[in-house]
Formats: sequence, structure tokens, C-alpha cells
Amino acid sequence: VSNDTLIAANKHAEVFVWNPNDASKTENGGEPIRPKAKFRAHSFGAYLLHAKISPDGRSLVTTSSDKTARLFDTTNWQLTQTLSQHSKWVWDAVFSADSSYLVTASSDKTARLWNLRSGAPVRQYTDHEFAVTCVALNDSST
Repeated sequence: VSNDTLIAANKHAEVFVWNPNDASKTENGGEPIRPKAKFRAHSFGAYLLHAKISPDGRSLVTTSSDKTARLFDTTNWQLTQTLSQHSKWVWDAVFSADSSYLVTASSDKTARLWNLRSGAPVRQYTDHEFAVTCVALNDSST
């Protein structure tokens, strides 16, 4: 994805891809800004809860009430992976610094670390008394 990309998503699982530099068109009385792309990231009726672009700019992750995190290729906005081992809503996700791992947070009281090359969970973090609603990761060496 280029540096001029903004993602906006709504609760109906629709993702809108914008070029924020297009804002000057409407400021000068031009045509309304149109999204570069628009797609449904999760099934109809599911809530989209979070969207984030990977540090390398190659992937977009979305999380949802449908118990999944989904990854999309930012060159064509096509679905590349569905991570589906949580048993309740997936609220949040964060990429590793090298974009090869993802951590997800779920209402099933777990956080999971995923290897994005294989699509498999590497580790499950348990013992939370309540839903895990957000995650953060600092795996940089700097």
C-alpha cells in the first residue's frame, strides 16, 4: 500500500479505501472524494470492530463479531487469510514489527499469536477473567 492510503470501516463490515490527498479536490470546490476501493470484509450481519494496515504495508487486518480476523492484500484488496480459531468476537489485532505475526484479542478470554506465513496459531494467552478487548505488541529491537 502506498503512503497515501486511509482506511475507514463501518459496523456493517464495509471497508473504504481513500487517498487522503484527494481532500484538496473538495476544498477547492471540486468533485466529491470517492473511495479508491470499497468491499465487505466480513459476512452480512457481522460487525467489523477493528482495521489496521501492517507495518510493511502489504496487508490489512480486520476483526469481527463473526469470531474471525481476516487479512487482505493491499494491492488488490482480496482476502488472503481468515484466522478462525477464536470462539467469540475478535475485538482487536496488532502486527509484529516485521509483519509476519499477528496478535488477536477475543471475547473468549484469550489473546492468540498467529504465524501469518502458515496461518496457524503459535501461542494462546489465557487466564483472563474477562473478554480480551485490546492488544499491544512491542517486538522491535530499537
